[in-house]
Amino acid sequence: MNIIVGLGNPGLKFNNTRHNVGFMAIDKFAGENSFPKFSLDKKANALVSENNETILVKPETFMNDSGKAIKTITKNKDVKNLVVIHDDIDLPVGKIKIVKERGSAGHKGVESIIKNIGNDGLIRIRVGIEGKKGVKAMKVVLKKFSPEEQTLIDQAIENTTQALASLLEHGLEKTMNEHNK
Repeated sequence: MNIIVGLGNPGLKFNNTRHNVGFMAIDKFAGENSFPKFSLDKKANALVSENNETILVKPETFMNDSGKAIKTITKNKDVKNLVVIHDDIDLPVGKIKIVKERGSAGHKGVESIIKNIGNDGLIRIRVGIEGKKGVKAMKVVLKKFSPEEQTLIDQAIENTTQALASLLEHGLEKTMNEHNK
């Protein structure tokens, strides 16, 4: 089973904010690959959509508790690939980077996942939202993108969906070689 998780915060006020690029990528991937409409898994407190051997997940727990939802979703499943898509203030706007079994680098959602399920085999697609030096992360992640930045993010979301398709078809090594530039 492939489990692909997009991190974000639930609710309309967080739509199109920097912290929600994981949700944006999951929604685009679902639409491009004919996944059914997302439905609420009450036990996991997450929106899920399943198609063949892949489950798409959008935790409804808010970013800092994402690990709880993922722990419930992955329980008793033979997980082939666990992929988490999230924002990264350390990367330029629109850049993506695929990593495996790396530390959280201070990302609270990733910290929650590692705390709840560990880091063994965890694949992450980091989507750059570029932080500002001297500005606290919370001041950056809840802001919307400027029109110029939105163009870059739209391309990053497209690149992310292509990377996901490649990962599922060709594996991690080839995908990292093609998309980590």
